[in-house]
Amino acid sequence: MTLHYLNKRIKVKVDRPLGSKHPQHNLIYPVNYGYLPNTLSGDWEEIDAYILGEFDPLETFTGKVIAIVKRNDDVEDKLVVSNKHYTTEQISALIEFQERFFKTRIITSWDVT
Repeated sequence: MTLHYLNKRIKVKVDRPLGSKHPQHNLIYPVNYGYLPNTLSGDWEEIDAYILGEFDPLETFTGKVIAIVKRNDDVEDKLVVSNKHYTTEQISALIEFQERFFKTRIITSWDVT
């Protein structure tokens, strides 16, 4: 599981910048979205990450993992990375464009003891 990433600073490689279109589905990314190079997720690809609080398309981003999106009906979790504070409700609203297709739970550092 990806819980050990909570509150860690990481560098994300953005492969779907804000405003870009998903390569296979009809959706536009309202946030920057990327991955952690040299990691491995449940889908045998790198661990994916949503970047919140940045309003220009990016190529890379360094920030703090503020939440983990646990997909209960999928093989991979997603990281939520930002240099700003967001509530669970705000995170949910900002990533709903893609996570609405899955049964998810957002885990933040205050959920983990």
